[in-house]
Amino acid sequence: MKNRQILFIIMFLATPMILGCSHIKTRNPLPQDLSAGAQVLGSDRMRMWGDRTPTYLQEWFELPRVELSAQYPALFNSEHNYLAISGGGANGAFGAGLLLGWTERGDRPEFSIVTGVSTGALTAPFAFLGSGYDEQLKAVYTTISTKDILKKRSKLKIITGDSAVNPEGLQKMLIKYINQDLMEAIASEHSKGRLLLIGTVNLDAGRPVIWNIGKIAASENPNALDLIRDILLASASIPGVFPPVFMEVQSNGVTYDEMHVDGGTASQVFIYPTGVDWSKVIERLEVQGTPRAYILRNSRLEPEWKNVEPKLRDIALRSTDTLIKNQSFGDLYYIYLRNKQDGVDFNLAFIPEEFKVKSKEPFDPEYMGKLFDLGYQMGKQGYPWKNVPPGFQPTGKGLY
Repeated sequence: MKNRQILFIIMFLATPMILGCSHIKTRNPLPQDLSAGAQVLGSDRMRMWGDRTPTYLQEWFELPRVELSAQYPALFNSEHNYLAISGGGANGAFGAGLLLGWTERGDRPEFSIVTGVSTGALTAPFAFLGSGYDEQLKAVYTTISTKDILKKRSKLKIITGDSAVNPEGLQKMLIKYINQDLMEAIASEHSKGRLLLIGTVNLDAGRPVIWNIGKIAASENPNALDLIRDILLASASIPGVFPPVFMEVQSNGVTYDEMHVDGGTASQVFIYPTGVDWSKVIERLEVQGTPRAYILRNSRLEPEWKNVEPKLRDIALRSTDTLIKNQSFGDLYYIYLRNKQDGVDFNLAFIPEEFKVKSKEPFDPEYMGKLFDLGYQMGKQGYPWKNVPPGFQPTGKGLY
């Protein structure tokens, strides 16, 4: 949904929410000193911190070549294409349309890794599974409206609760599209070594978390499908608008919970885990040719002029909107520099400045339909991928 429209809800409701005296859930939060060993579905390998090198990375580098080729047949000794899909709410229709147009063009690659944050988390499973799931992806972004997703709560529940809206609409959409068959398809691709990674933020820790959806799907745990839906819901749950999602974890035989929210709280887009020397990963997997990273930024990137009224709401909304936009530039610059360092080809797509249609509501079907069509036509014609982030000026020296 549009950042400024959602942030209006947050700011308008901020004071009564802070003054609320009751809670939706009685918690048993995971203690900090147990966080390192906490398990999900009986394993500590289902996720990793998004701001720290995975603890088990060294084990991976020590695997024999024959074992690597057996575990990662789709990644070993082959070409690599990575897809990172950003947040952006209803603007996710642009990235969805671009992917379908790319399919129509006929040269859309199979992605070795797909990552998603916020609305990008809702796109990522379909993008990961390929063109056979294009119609489901199209339906997600062209058959919904605000009333389908945002179920407003009563004033009493807003005042005493943890969010402005009920997540029921979004949950129903996830149940419809993220089903057993889709999970089994993800598990099958995971067995080939391909990776589907989704970002959330652990609000207790104040840190990003990256979930390995393929590993969860392949776990054969009876709770795996519910967990995947919860992860996607959490990644898209803007704090204050949607309620946080509580993830069950176990430590020393005791069940605790963690509070997870929108992955965009930490970053709008990510390409691979922090702290990993990806050039060494490329070398170990004997990647053929130059790996290519494709970043779908579901947003406009040019400055947008707006005369701001001297009112608290307008000032707060404009300030926060500016903060989010500039945060996204930092994410893109970081990915670009990491790609340059690791020998990965950087390719960026975003909503062009020429698109002037305005949304009338958070999930405006007319707006989303036109944005989807724009992405589709650009993908079909061959999107003019940008090799550097806007405003970044390479000097031709060293990494820059």
